[in-house]
Amino acid sequence: MGRFGLIRAFGTAVMLFLATAAVAGNEVSRQQGVPGGTAEVAGTTLSIGELYRYQSLIGTTPEGYSWSSDSDTVLFLWNDQGYSFRDIWTYSVRTGEKTRLTFLGQDSVPHAERPGISQAVMLGDSRVAFTLGGKLHIREPDGSVSPIETEKQAVRGLAVSPDGKWLAFVSGSPVDTRNRVTLGGELWIRSTEDRRENSARRLVGSDDPKIYVQDYEWADDSGSIVFHHSDDREMPERDIYFYADGELQNNRVIRAFPGDETTRARIGLVSLASNEIRYFDRPDPKHHIWDYGLSGDGKRLFISGSDLEAKEHTIYLYDVGSGARETFYQLRDPRHLRPDWQVDWAPADDGLIILTDRDGWLHLYHQRNAGEPPHQITQGEWEIESFAVDGTTKSLYFTANKSHLADRQIYRVPAAGGEVERVSGSASGTHQPVYSPDFSRIADWYSSDTMPPELFVIDTDRPREATRVTRSPQPEFYDQTWADTRYVEFSSHVDGMKLVARLIVPANFDPTRRYPVIVGSVYSDAVRNQWGGRRSHPTWGLDQYLVGQGYLIISVNVRGSWGQGREHNQTQLHSYGGTDINDLESGVRYLIAQGHADPDRVGIWGSSYGGLMTIMSLAKKLGVYAAGIAGAPATNVWHAYPSQMWIMGPPEGDDMPARYEAQSPLYHAAGIEDPLMIIHGSRDPVVLYSDTIALAEGMIEREQMFELVTLPGAHHGWDLENLPQTRFSFRKMIDFFDRNVKNRK
Repeated sequence: MGRFGLIRAFGTAVMLFLATAAVAGNEVSRQQGVPGGTAEVAGTTLSIGELYRYQSLIGTTPEGYSWSSDSDTVLFLWNDQGYSFRDIWTYSVRTGEKTRLTFLGQDSVPHAERPGISQAVMLGDSRVAFTLGGKLHIREPDGSVSPIETEKQAVRGLAVSPDGKWLAFVSGSPVDTRNRVTLGGELWIRSTEDRRENSARRLVGSDDPKIYVQDYEWADDSGSIVFHHSDDREMPERDIYFYADGELQNNRVIRAFPGDETTRARIGLVSLASNEIRYFDRPDPKHHIWDYGLSGDGKRLFISGSDLEAKEHTIYLYDVGSGARETFYQLRDPRHLRPDWQVDWAPADDGLIILTDRDGWLHLYHQRNAGEPPHQITQGEWEIESFAVDGTTKSLYFTANKSHLADRQIYRVPAAGGEVERVSGSASGTHQPVYSPDFSRIADWYSSDTMPPELFVIDTDRPREATRVTRSPQPEFYDQTWADTRYVEFSSHVDGMKLVARLIVPANFDPTRRYPVIVGSVYSDAVRNQWGGRRSHPTWGLDQYLVGQGYLIISVNVRGSWGQGREHNQTQLHSYGGTDINDLESGVRYLIAQGHADPDRVGIWGSSYGGLMTIMSLAKKLGVYAAGIAGAPATNVWHAYPSQMWIMGPPEGDDMPARYEAQSPLYHAAGIEDPLMIIHGSRDPVVLYSDTIALAEGMIEREQMFELVTLPGAHHGWDLENLPQTRFSFRKMIDFFDRNVKNRK
């Protein structure tokens, strides 16, 4: 039984053939070398304040797709005016009509930046259940909205049973109503026909909020639910003190460092009829769980997991009746880096479909019985990101970069193997599909380097065609001249590995001119053909502004990233601030060799891991960069999440502590000679602000000059929290780069 995650969405019904010139015009240049531009101006003339405004220039991204049981209607969350508050919309495939169901955001004050409704599902009879502010509500057919389960908070994870009779959800723990340390998680069900206010029945829960349901899925017969149960009681709690709003505050969190106790996890099965719970234990409960699922007949259960360092992938198969366990699949690679595995039941429960990189690239395999060699279904020097099983047609739908590293296109292939068919159109870009229950249609989040995200609907009987549902940008968006995005390839100057980069150039690019360059924002998986590149930070406007002012911007698919196979990513093992920053330097060398970059005016920036690479680059690559900006920089890997041991290794061994020190900027900062700015929120629980202070203290003692921008009370996503903070931070960055890179003396 597959679990199709909620993805983003959009709307205005226009039949669009993605192979036509209208969309094919989004195809970006992928040739070697960088040809000139034809526009009269470099790019946008808008200011940072005009690019980042409460009524978003690029519109509000449609989110949270959910299909009706008959696969006719897709529900999505959107604001057609471009404000932050998302209401519920539907699109009917049968009628082609787009309808707004709720109007809760019409009185919302724009500068409050309320996100609005976070999830919605259809209950049948034109009723919709949704969450707003952590509370559960019902929208009736007459348009009225009523809160239900009013005694519960932090409600999330809504899912209707396959037979449509039950609504399941997870709520926060009632022990601490403010959920200060941990959210908690109790599993509930209520009848979809019940109109009473507090009628839900608790299936799984604990008085201790550190024991919680993380996620779950329904059995095909709707008679039981399988769930992921987590226990954080042994993990340390940490106080993060900070000053904000005129007082000392404490962001107390559960937070493990490498070597600390971590979450203990197991999979359980609860019967709706009896409330009986059975647990299916693994040899080590601290090992990761990546996937789990009941067979269609409910008699077998698989659990896919790995050790903490993601070096050994193991799939256990259980007999649900007896609890007997067998090792179905196991593969160990001491250099394995990324846990991109996915597992699901094959059609008719005929074994398992496994997404694994056992041949060096992430591909699909079919294994019928425990211990037998898996049969490879897809192959080639490209990678699959995710897949879903259509049991009726015995097909596998998947997203992959078969067309180009930066793309995520939709494909399908017979489960028995055979020809791979492209389902999405010929235009380049990124697709994130949500499949209807019968796989007859796909709600498709689509974006490219020239198109902000929109919702399309694809009829799988007519692949490569799509109906556009939303049109999100404001009219002024289409009046601007936007920068041109290219993709370039070059070899590593260290070991010759093929590297790919996303390069943004002015619309009037002159290939004979040497431009100032910004490398960033640097991170893994940074080469994506979608509006703004990486979406973890809202840097689309910052990038457009900088290019409009005459900069080039380059992002390199550094080692450890997805998409170029195991040989490419495994060279990052034990090499934070090593192989990765060599790849960044290779990108700079390429632009200089092509005659496009001024070697004396190159800047670099990134946040979190990108901040680590920025500081390491300034410390170890003297003469390459004129200046750098490190946002929330991970300066000490001793304080990373234990999951980062995939790359940096465990906190013990004959090579310790040298191995961790080699990957921590804190121990290399003495080598920094060029201007550095650090931007960090004081409330950050991911990368501790105290680590930035430790770095600053050392630099002050050595009398190294740097600039520190502290954002009081800000979290790890310092440029995502509110527009005033975003605009302030980006203006500080622009001023810094203009002084130290563009106008460097």
